[in-house]
Amino acid sequence: MALKKFKFNVITNDKFSRVGLIKTSRGNIQTPTFMPVGTQATVKAAFIDDIIKTGSEIILCNTYHLMIRPGVNRISKIGGLHKFMNCKLPILTDSGGFQVMSLSKLNKVDREKGAIFRSHIDGKKFVLSPEESIKIQKKLNSDIIMVMDECPKKTTNYELIKKSMNLSTYWAKRSKKAFGKNTHKALFGIVQGGLFKDLRIKSLNELLKIEFDGYAIGGLAVGETQKEMFDVLDGLKEFMPHDKPRYLMGVGTPSDILGAVKRGIDMFDCVLPTRSGRTGLAFTWNGRVNIRNAKYKKDNNPLDLKCTNKNLLKYSRNYINHLFNTNEILGSMILTLHNVNFYQELMKEIRKNIKKGTFDKFYNYYSKKL
Repeated sequence: MALKKFKFNVITNDKFSRVGLIKTSRGNIQTPTFMPVGTQATVKAAFIDDIIKTGSEIILCNTYHLMIRPGVNRISKIGGLHKFMNCKLPILTDSGGFQVMSLSKLNKVDREKGAIFRSHIDGKKFVLSPEESIKIQKKLNSDIIMVMDECPKKTTNYELIKKSMNLSTYWAKRSKKAFGKNTHKALFGIVQGGLFKDLRIKSLNELLKIEFDGYAIGGLAVGETQKEMFDVLDGLKEFMPHDKPRYLMGVGTPSDILGAVKRGIDMFDCVLPTRSGRTGLAFTWNGRVNIRNAKYKKDNNPLDLKCTNKNLLKYSRNYINHLFNTNEILGSMILTLHNVNFYQELMKEIRKNIKKGTFDKFYNYYSKKL
């Protein structure tokens, strides 16, 4: 049976906010969508079947981490990530560029060779070129592949950001050539340019010339304020192509997501809901709950009465408080699943309100509350 072609359609708009549908060979993805992060071929502290039951329709895995451990060949020999981790959902893989810059013992960035670095695990030397990044992601058999880019730290140095953006554009061209023609998979370009509107627009225009299946906005979630992030999105929203998915990388809080949807973003990923869950912080429709707080010792209500997942309503705040205060693993598992479920319920409500033409009202009520 022939694999389905990657396709994206916008179903409806409410000003810049929009509802769409991504079609992949492994299933459809309703947008706006949130991708739980399965960095090392697992969403930490959760079974993949439970993640699917939250309404998650796609997850993210990371090239950098998987090339270091367990190694791409070990995964490719079994047929790719889906078989390796028993995941039926579509998978997007990050190129590894961000982690190379943020985690590794970086030796240098070479325009032709790529990133030359040593593993943060054992010091082993790696050379990650745009071509190698694409080759690895193909071996992982991911459904959406990201070009390799350079993600500089937040800076007001215009020339430094310009140089980095030009390098990312050059690597994007090489990534596209290495990707070739794979109509059942997708390759996304990544817009760079820091906080400078002119560089962001130039980066986007250069990527549009290369032609990608989707366009990500990278180089954010690196320490900028929410206003700075929204200013970048405001500067791009009228120039982003209407017929391609738009992905804001590494973002974010519920408030970040609401503001970005308002500015036309379709796809999100972030470790926040799972990482917070493992440390005792829950996201609810009434705001955040630090379940370690002593006041929850006598609270026998569920974490969130508005939660629609009946399995998560079984556990009281009192009980989960006990689990965290005794360092029981089950506490992390419950809150991780709760937070992923909350994020998916948030996305569902966002889509519903965009379709009804009431997203502004929904945004105004929840953007500060969550």
